[in-house]
Amino acid sequence: MANTDQASSMLNKVPAVTLAFWVIKIAATTVGETGGDALSMTLNLGYLVSTYIFAGIFVVVLAGQLATRRFHPLLYWAVIVATTTTGTTISDYLDRTAGLGYPRASLLLFAGVLLSLGLWRLTTGSVSVSRITTRRAEFFYWMTILISNTLGTALGDFTADSMASGFEGGALIFGAVLVVIAAAYFFTRINRTFLFWSAFILTRPLGATLGDTLTKPVHDGGLNLDRIMASLVITAFMIVCILFTRQQSEQPLEVAS
Repeated sequence: MANTDQASSMLNKVPAVTLAFWVIKIAATTVGETGGDALSMTLNLGYLVSTYIFAGIFVVVLAGQLATRRFHPLLYWAVIVATTTTGTTISDYLDRTAGLGYPRASLLLFAGVLLSLGLWRLTTGSVSVSRITTRRAEFFYWMTILISNTLGTALGDFTADSMASGFEGGALIFGAVLVVIAAAYFFTRINRTFLFWSAFILTRPLGATLGDTLTKPVHDGGLNLDRIMASLVITAFMIVCILFTRQQSEQPLEVAS
């Protein structure tokens, strides 16, 4: 196993987890919501067909990410966006078409995240998110991200709809929880990997509720902006942030755990 890992070792392929990382991540989750809804609702392709399309895009960009041996910011964030759009339509399919509903779908996906992290730890001995330098670790990294972004969509819809908080209320709730997580990072010694995945999961429902706030009809509590146009504007904002911030992999977030 050691020889296999050495043969597949590569330069660190994940960015430093800085403020810029989280700003871009929230933008990516927002465009995941607006982009996913644009295909399934605006273009009326439905959740299942949209999932196939976004899953195909995810496979293509992930193959490119896996093929490279170093960190490429635009490629990395393209895979992140692909997980958010795919996660949006998968979640909507499970919640609505498959009839699981938000609570059951959320519990199922949460179990999926725990299973992915457990297998990752069992297989590699670590779930460190600061240094991804083997193919095995990278595979589990992206699988966990895909499932966590799908879970985040279900949580956002559950909060906005089932808890009747509305889209703006949901955004405030998740924003407040993220502030608490940030405070725990700076002022406590809580495990950094746990805090990372907690924040990573919760930025997805924050982006989902922000995206719905922008594009849902006014009578549903949204601003009724065009989904396709909103997606393009947010994508342009992301690209500017990626190009004009120091997206690098040399600064680790935490030691392996």
